[in-house]
Amino acid sequence: MSAAVQERAVSVWRLRWRRLAQDPAALAGLAVLLALIAICYAAPLVERAMGVSGIDSDLFSRFTPRDDTHWLGADDAGRDELARLLWGGQISLSIGLLGALGSSVIGTIIGSIAGYARGKTDMVLMRITDGFISLPVLPLLIILAALDLSKLGFSQDFIRSGAAGYWRIVLIVTVLGWTGVARLVRASTLALAEREFVLAARAQGASAFWILTVHILPNAVSPVIVATTLAMGRVILAESALSFLGVGIQPPQTSWGSMLTNAQELIGNAPELAVYPGLLILISVIAINFLGDGLQAAFDPRSDSR
Repeated sequence: MSAAVQERAVSVWRLRWRRLAQDPAALAGLAVLLALIAICYAAPLVERAMGVSGIDSDLFSRFTPRDDTHWLGADDAGRDELARLLWGGQISLSIGLLGALGSSVIGTIIGSIAGYARGKTDMVLMRITDGFISLPVLPLLIILAALDLSKLGFSQDFIRSGAAGYWRIVLIVTVLGWTGVARLVRASTLALAEREFVLAARAQGASAFWILTVHILPNAVSPVIVATTLAMGRVILAESALSFLGVGIQPPQTSWGSMLTNAQELIGNAPELAVYPGLLILISVIAINFLGDGLQAAFDPRSDSR
């Protein structure tokens, strides 16, 4: 790549960042999201500093009100609510990130192959995509999340561990969430495949893999970034719904959705136990959507430089 091409690429990314920096809602969403991630992954430090636990039960501290030790009080098992929210945030946010990235990778691979190969390959891959789009997502999520893993050959130790529920949800949202990215990448690949630099590379004998990875996908990355960001919010909501229905994250792990499930039986005695995780889900999804909207405007070449 020549120096002029490198300078042009840097200038394009600098322009995109300038557009994003001029969007206060997007910057606020990014700041809130980064703050949530940093605070949630500081859960062990918070527990040591405050001398509390969000995992170990303490029946003598059941429903402890807010005080200097328990800033948000304690739940029905005596676990510190603030620490529990931080541990749950690690699960919910990481599932959102991994699920969005996994579905984007699958969608990018399928969409790029369909758009570059065209013909029968394109027709078959797009009909498969249409089939996945037509599936009733929420009922299918519930059915897949409720499958008996022992019948699939998994050990009882793994099934009883919290990792089983975690990775099952990541896999489910990844398998079912790639269709939108596939359509976006296919459309971009169809347009880029007729550009002069792609035709020149093909005339020089470059392989299809080289053309896709070096010439097409780097130029089609903009819609993928936007779609991945917006998908993270949808995955967090899907995980929360599954955990709320009791087929998601299982003890000893916790998530914001599973905390809502536990709190629904205590809504009369301790309504704040349902307010805290619900509010964090709302804040994180709104922040992600603000950031996604800002990225969409920043990556749009028709966007005005404000």
